[in-house]
Amino acid sequence: MRSQIHSTFIISAIFSALSTSFTASALPEFPGSQYSNSVPGTEQVLGYKLGSRISEPAAILQYFTALAAQYPQQLKLVPYGESWQGRQLFYVVIGSEQNIARLEQLEQNMRKLADPVNTGEADAKALIEQQPASVWIANTLHGNELSPAESSMALAWHLLADQSEFTRNILSNTLVYIDPLQNPDGHHRFVSRYYATAGMEHSDDRLSAEQNEPWPNGRSNHYLFDMNRDWISLTQPENRGRVKALQHVYPLLYVDSHEMGGDMTYYFSPEAEPYNPHIQQAQREVLDWVGQNNAKWFDRFGYHYFTREIFDAFYPGYGASWPLYQGSIAMTYEMASARGHHYRRSDGTVVTFADGIQRNFVAFMATLETASQRAKPLLQRFYQYRKDAVAQGSKAKTRSYIFPALRDKAGHQRLTALLTEQGIKVTRATKAFSACGKDYQSGAYVIDSAQSTYHLLRTLLDTDVPMDQPFIKQQEALRANNLPDQIYDVTAWSLPLMFNLDMNECRASVKVEGVTVTEQRILPGNISRPDATYGFVVAWDGMDAARFAAEALKAGVVMRSSDLPFTHQNGTRYPSGSLIIARADNNAELNQTLEKLVRQSGAILQGVDSSWHTAGPNAGSANMVRLQPVKVAMLWDEPASSLSAGSARFVLERELGQPVTAIRPAQLKHADLSRYQVLVLPAAAGGSYQQALGEAGYSNIRHWTERGGVFITLGNATNFVLSGESPMLASKREYKAGDDTTVDNNAKDQVAGTVLNAEQYQQMLKAKQARPDWVPGFLAKAEVDQSHWLTAGLPASVNTVYVGNEIYQPLAINHGRNLLKFAAADTVKASGFVWQDNQQQIAHKPLLMWAPQGDGMVISFTQEPNYRAYVNGLHIALANAVLLAPAHSGAVR
Repeated sequence: MRSQIHSTFIISAIFSALSTSFTASALPEFPGSQYSNSVPGTEQVLGYKLGSRISEPAAILQYFTALAAQYPQQLKLVPYGESWQGRQLFYVVIGSEQNIARLEQLEQNMRKLADPVNTGEADAKALIEQQPASVWIANTLHGNELSPAESSMALAWHLLADQSEFTRNILSNTLVYIDPLQNPDGHHRFVSRYYATAGMEHSDDRLSAEQNEPWPNGRSNHYLFDMNRDWISLTQPENRGRVKALQHVYPLLYVDSHEMGGDMTYYFSPEAEPYNPHIQQAQREVLDWVGQNNAKWFDRFGYHYFTREIFDAFYPGYGASWPLYQGSIAMTYEMASARGHHYRRSDGTVVTFADGIQRNFVAFMATLETASQRAKPLLQRFYQYRKDAVAQGSKAKTRSYIFPALRDKAGHQRLTALLTEQGIKVTRATKAFSACGKDYQSGAYVIDSAQSTYHLLRTLLDTDVPMDQPFIKQQEALRANNLPDQIYDVTAWSLPLMFNLDMNECRASVKVEGVTVTEQRILPGNISRPDATYGFVVAWDGMDAARFAAEALKAGVVMRSSDLPFTHQNGTRYPSGSLIIARADNNAELNQTLEKLVRQSGAILQGVDSSWHTAGPNAGSANMVRLQPVKVAMLWDEPASSLSAGSARFVLERELGQPVTAIRPAQLKHADLSRYQVLVLPAAAGGSYQQALGEAGYSNIRHWTERGGVFITLGNATNFVLSGESPMLASKREYKAGDDTTVDNNAKDQVAGTVLNAEQYQQMLKAKQARPDWVPGFLAKAEVDQSHWLTAGLPASVNTVYVGNEIYQPLAINHGRNLLKFAAADTVKASGFVWQDNQQQIAHKPLLMWAPQGDGMVISFTQEPNYRAYVNGLHIALANAVLLAPAHSGAVR
C-alpha cells in the first residue's frame, strides 16, 4: 500500500501544472455550516484542494486513514476486502462520539432486528427506542464515474468539521456509513489514462482524448465486469466483500451514487417502472420520502433534477436493488458526468468536476436529514419487513424448494453457497426423506420459504418474476412505432435455470435431518481407494472435474478422456468426457500430485484395479483421446466487447484454472500462433473484426485453424467466421422473419397508385431487410445433442441468457453439427420477456455449432456461455471447447 501512496504523490507532482489551470470553488457548501479549522481537508493531507484534481485510490485511502487517526472517537475505518489487484476495500462509519463508542452494540442491535424469529415485538420495540438510523452511501462502483468518490471525502470532512446544530443532530440520530470507492482498480485505470491525455489546459470538448477513454475504459473492474450487474451472482471479490459487510450492519437506507451522461442533470429516487413485484409498497413510500426531501434541497440550491424516467428497479442485481430484498431502502443517484475536469454540454453550458462533487454532497446531506428525522419509522419498517417476510413465506404456495442433487455436485455446491452468502438458509439432507409425494436421497438440498429473506429467495429461485402487463403493452406500442423500448436490463435471472439444476417446489414445510450449508463454494475432493493398482477414473459431471483436468494437465499428469459413456467392471457407469488416469502412463509421485489436485478442485477420483469395461470403449480405444497441455490465446482490445472479453477470461482463469494470453488485433494479424492450441474471439462491440483484422488477420487465423487450431467464437463474433468468399462456418445471419427481403434495383421515384386497406398500410410500414428486433435479455431453453464429445457433462436441455438480435441458420450436416439448438417456439422461453416474433424465429436455431476446418475446428457459441459469468450451467461447455477440443484436432504433435 505504501508504494501506491508514494505513486500518488509522484503523479500529483508531475501534473501539478495541469491542476493549476482549474480552480475549484470552496467545497463543500451547505447553508448554516460552522466549520472548525482543526479538521484537515484534502489540501492538508493530499496537497491539493478538493475538486482541483481527480484522486487516485491510494490518495482516497490516505485521506480517510488520516481522518480515522485524528478523529477515532467519531470515525472508524473498516477494511472489508481487496480488489483483484490487491487494493484495499474499506468503508468508514461516522457518528457522534456516543454512538461510535457503542458502535458494536448498535450494529448487533440491527442484526437482532433483522432476525424476527428470535427477536419478538416487545424486544424489537425496545431496541428501536435506543437505536439511531443508519445510511450507507456507496460511491464509484463504475471506476470512471468520478465525482461520487470525491464527494465521499467532502461529506466526511463536513460531518467532522461542521459544528452547526443541523449536522450535530444528524450525527446524534444517524450512523453514516461511507464506502468511498467500490471499484479502485477501474478508477485507477481511468485516472492514470485521463492525465496521460491532458495537455496545457483541460479540454471540455467531447471530441477530446480526455473525454474518450481507450478500451476497456475505467467503468469495469480488473476482470472487466460491470459490478452493478453482479450482486445476485457475486462472482467478483469486491461485491462479495460488500454483501458480507452489509449483512453485518444492515443499513436502513442505501445510496448507490453514480454518474451518467454529461448532457443530463441529476437523478434520484423514486425509480422508474417497472418495479420488481417483491419490492414492498412500504419501501416505495420511503423512496418518495427521500426523493421529496432531496427535491427540497435541490430547489433551494437551484439545482435541476429528474426522477422516475429511467433506471428502473426490476433487475435485482444492481447495487441499488439488492439491499431492498434485505429490508433496506436502496436507491440510485446519478450525476451528469464531466468525465474529467469539465465537459461542454450540447446546449453550450459546461458541467464541472466540482459541480458533481457539490451536487452529490447536497443529495447525501438531504438523505441523511430524511434518515435522521424519520429514524423510528424507518427502524420499525425494517423490522416489520423482515417479520412479514417470515409470515408470508410460511403461507406461500411454495413453502419449500428442493434440489434433488442427482447430478452436477459442483453446481449444487456453488449455488447453495451463493444463496448462503446472501443470507438464505439452505439445508443439505444427511438422510433420505420424502416430501410432497417424492423421494429424495441423502445429499438433497432444502430451502424453507419461511425466512426473513423470503423476498430475496423468491426473486432468485422462482422460474419467472413477471413484469406488469401495462408496462409490457407500453413497450409493444413503442416497438410498433420503431421507438426504443424502456426495458433497461435482462428480464430473467433465475439461478436454478442459469445453473441448469433441477429444482422441485413443495407446498409443505419439509423437516429433514441435515446440516446447514456454508459459504464454501468448492468442497475439497477426495480419492477413493488411493492404493488401486490400475489407476483412477474421474466422472465428467461438472466443473470440479474440469478444474481437475486443467490443473492436472499443468502438473504433467497423463490422462485420457472418453468420447462415449462406459461402464467399468466395478459396476459404475461413467458419462462421456470421463477421465482415465493409468499408473503406467505416469510417474511414481502420481498419488501425491493427485491428492493436492483433488483438494483444490473438488474432484472425486475413484481408484480401480482393472482397465476392463463391461460396456463402452476401453482405455486403448480410438474413442479415448489423450488430453494435451493447452495454451489459450484471446483477442483483447477493440473491437471486442470488454464485458465479453472479461467474463470469458474470468471463467477460464478463475473458474476453470486455465491461463489466458491476451493478444491485441495489431499483433494477431501476423502473429505466429503455433504455440497456442486454442484461440477465443469475444463478442464484438461497436466495430467489426473484419475491419480490425483485415484479410491478413483472417488468413492468419484460418491457416492456424487448418493446421489443427481450435477457434472459438462467442456471440456476434460468429459473424467473423461467416465472412469472406469461402467462410470458415457455413451458416448465415438471418433477417427478421416475415419481412420482404427482396431488393428492387430498378426502383424509381414514382410508382403506380394503390388503394390500401388498414392491413396493407401496416405492411408497407415495415422495414425491408431489417434485422430482428433487439431482445433485452431472457432465459432461453436449448436442446443438447449428447452424442458429441463437445457436449460432455451437459444434461438433455440447458438454459442460456439470450441478448441481442443475432439469429443464425443451422449448419447442414455435411458442414458440421448443431450441438445445442434452441427449443421449439412454445417452449424456448424458459423465463423472462421476449418479443413474440423473436420467440418464433429463434426456435430450432443453433446455440452451439461445431465445424471441422482442415486439421482443426471452429466452435461457435451464438450466445455467450459465460454471459456475466452467471450462466454457471454452461461453463462446462466452454471448458469442453478449451480442454477436450485440442485432443480431437488433427495437429501433429
